[in-house]
Amino acid sequence: MHRNLPTPSAAAEARQRLEAIGLMLIAVGFFSALDTSAKYLVTREGLGVGQIVWARCIGQFALLLLLVPSFGIMSTRALFATKIMGWQLVRSALMVATTAFNFLALEYLRLDQTVTIVFLAPLMVALLAGPLLGEWVGRRTLAAILIGFAGVLIAVRPGFGNIHPAVLYSFAGMLAYAFFIILTRRMAHVDPPLVTLFYSMFAGTVGAIPFAVADWVTPPDVLSWVLLGALGILGGLGHWLFLHAYRLAPASAIAPFLYTQLLTMVAFGFIVFGDLPDLWTLAGAALIVASGIYLIHRERQVARELADATALS
Repeated sequence: MHRNLPTPSAAAEARQRLEAIGLMLIAVGFFSALDTSAKYLVTREGLGVGQIVWARCIGQFALLLLLVPSFGIMSTRALFATKIMGWQLVRSALMVATTAFNFLALEYLRLDQTVTIVFLAPLMVALLAGPLLGEWVGRRTLAAILIGFAGVLIAVRPGFGNIHPAVLYSFAGMLAYAFFIILTRRMAHVDPPLVTLFYSMFAGTVGAIPFAVADWVTPPDVLSWVLLGALGILGGLGHWLFLHAYRLAPASAIAPFLYTQLLTMVAFGFIVFGDLPDLWTLAGAALIVASGIYLIHRERQVARELADATALS
């Protein structure tokens, strides 16, 4: 009896998916290390949020310039060639706002709390895609979004007396990130991806300088300087691995692994700060993650139905 062995193309696709999942897990680890470093610099070393945001921007911008030759662009002049300068600046401002609000929240909240609220961003994108992009959701998707919102209410406590005001920073960062994603989708077919990435880093680096100067605190020791310099590297490498993972495998195959960031955040929070999530946060995060995975499943199902309908027509 002969077993049905996978074809060479199927085997190669399977290897690519495993590689993409591995890259996604590493990227998530970098993102968690970035937030942990920022929280440590603010809470333990007393550095200003403005200078930390700027350090992340300029470090990631420098890393981008070093990697430009590997993309086949030897001159940075091509990176300035945009057809939508205004929208590029708006997108960059949203990226800086996302980072700033997240770092402000980390000064007061646990790592697992902030990442739980950030997980709401894909649900918010799905909700806003209707009025902003004309991509209206169905009843089941809307139900999943509402369940995700309920998860956030559980995670931040059912009683308003227990809500720390810094939660508002985290929600503001999540909203800025959701609009950042929507704007990125609208701009995707106008400028090349590398140009968009360049402007997000360039404008962020220049625009954050006044906040860095106003909020500057000289790092007190070598560790602080190292962590400050590592912020851009962690963010840049994380995003590079993130994008590379999506080039190797479809989003539906690897997107669910983005939620493993909750595990890495819990681990870093316990190792560095001695924090552990409570049952409310875990229960809320479980609802949000389940809703997000369902949305991914629905997108995959709708895409498959459209492909089948196209093939039959």
